[in-house]
Amino acid sequence: LISFGGAMITSDDLVNQLMEQGKLYFPRIVSAIVTFFVGLFLIRIALNLFRRYMEGHEVEVSLQLYAMNLASMLLKVLLLITVLSTLGVQMTSFVAIIGAAGLAIGLALQGSLSNFAGGALILTFKPYKVGDVIEAQGHIGKVEEIQVFNTVLKTPDNKTIIIPNGPLSNGTIVNFSTESQRRVDLTFGIGYDDDIKNARAIINSIIEADERILKEPAPQVLLAELADSSVNMAVRVWCDGADYWDIYFDMNEQVKNAFDEGGISIPFPQRDIHLLKEG
Repeated sequence: LISFGGAMITSDDLVNQLMEQGKLYFPRIVSAIVTFFVGLFLIRIALNLFRRYMEGHEVEVSLQLYAMNLASMLLKVLLLITVLSTLGVQMTSFVAIIGAAGLAIGLALQGSLSNFAGGALILTFKPYKVGDVIEAQGHIGKVEEIQVFNTVLKTPDNKTIIIPNGPLSNGTIVNFSTESQRRVDLTFGIGYDDDIKNARAIINSIIEADERILKEPAPQVLLAELADSSVNMAVRVWCDGADYWDIYFDMNEQVKNAFDEGGISIPFPQRDIHLLKEG
């Protein structure tokens, strides 16, 4: 005999009850397992069809990724509810529990919800898209992916930066890819004894020889400042966005070499120190 809850039952009765419970719940457990794996398979098929639909209608890549992540989350939540229902869980009470838990989680994850809303705003107003080079939150990089909660950037030195969408949607964003053309701004200093016309002619010859520099808008070589140690000349040239950094670095090197050959000095700050000898 076995004492169970104050009542005495035989081992045979216990085995019979376990077998009855097993007969009752075993089919539900098997059905729930089958439902789970079949559901995952169907979700994978549905997501692939959804992706092909968006690709066929030429939906923007960033919106595709965002929609795929959101659809995957929703479908998996529905699958979880279906599996629990198959196990015999009362969904009325379960939904109430989910509602209460959702409120608590919502209060605890206000930042995440802000990031979720930020992602929706970014995809709606499109301050940037996948493939754009942007500067935001103190970082510069190429947009690799716009996720549900974050935006993923790839820096020029191949580092991955993950920035929450909330601050991005509310902060300042510099998009370097919006316009196809960019202006390269450079400053070159020459000595006060050097010939300004000669220096301008040297810079103009370098500009004219570079086919990457656009003729329109016209390049400018201007006297920008009479500084303490130098006469500063501002150079403004336009180019295709992809050529920006190549022109920036090449112009610095070519102007330095040309100034050296042309006898144009590039002054640097100097300080005279006078030593006074007492009596």
